[in-house]
Amino acid sequence: MVDPVLRLGAGGRLNESTIVVTGGAGFIGSHVVARLLAAGATVKVIDDLSTGRLENLRDSLGAGLAEPDIRICDVRSTDAVDAIRLWRPEIVVHLAAQSNLPASTRSPLVDADINIRGTVNVLDSCAEAETGLVVYAATSAIYGTVDGDAVPVAETAPIAPTSPYGLSKATALKYLDWYRDHRSVDYTALVLGNVYGPRQVGPMCGVVGLMAQAAMTGGHLAIFGDGHQTRDFVFVADVAEAVTAACTTGGLGLVNIASGVETTVGEIAVLVSQAAGAGTPRHADPPLGEVRRMALDISRAMDLLGWHPTTPLAEGVRITVRAARRRDSIKEAS
Repeated sequence: MVDPVLRLGAGGRLNESTIVVTGGAGFIGSHVVARLLAAGATVKVIDDLSTGRLENLRDSLGAGLAEPDIRICDVRSTDAVDAIRLWRPEIVVHLAAQSNLPASTRSPLVDADINIRGTVNVLDSCAEAETGLVVYAATSAIYGTVDGDAVPVAETAPIAPTSPYGLSKATALKYLDWYRDHRSVDYTALVLGNVYGPRQVGPMCGVVGLMAQAAMTGGHLAIFGDGHQTRDFVFVADVAEAVTAACTTGGLGLVNIASGVETTVGEIAVLVSQAAGAGTPRHADPPLGEVRRMALDISRAMDLLGWHPTTPLAEGVRITVRAARRRDSIKEAS
């Protein structure tokens, strides 16, 4: 087995490292692929294109990624197993998941099948391919409902999910522990806050993406609940930097990746409306299992990864709205 740390070049570049990114054509994954290529890695992509899009990889295809480096398949499939065995990566960044909370409550079985069975399939393939490190995308939903005095939440907090989505991701963490202890596959699990930014599209994307899409079409900005519930929003480019930093270390276990700041959903609606020059908030019932308050303590990421977010929320929202506007303009012209 090759220790990925030994593959680092000067300045923390991932020279000569082969890294597989599952979900690499998705919203977060495509940004991660581009950042890893810039760091000098040889990158391979696994994506079933259920929510990802090949057009998200257009820039990466001009920067070192080749079409044979993309395998269109489900992480639960034998095709995914075969791809990881063939490529024998030093590192796997496992982002492919069912990540929508309402969808998980409508169909817990599908959520568990993708997030648990899919993860175990990837981990088993990593063990066979002698992959030394898995960087896993966890979620703040694993912490569940927390008391106000426990916010921001540290990695030492109890794992107590209140939704099928949080439960499936928390269960995957137990499998990561087992594969580390018994199959020599080390891991870093990045507990992500609410990630937002360009390429966040579709009916099941996050709150910023949904509001940006609504503003572009003159629709209402949906606020589920009273709008005073808080989340910890982190820009996708900052997340890609965190993933890259995690690829340059050994396994660290849980590491929170967010802004460390509580922001209400109502405040997000105001920022989107200001950036778009349009949009009227409309309140709807909150989804089952939604927590009231959330922010993450990021001191461990700062200490162990040398990482901190650099994109202010208002700037990130403006970038996201501009990207949504460009996307709508392209659609109208085509």
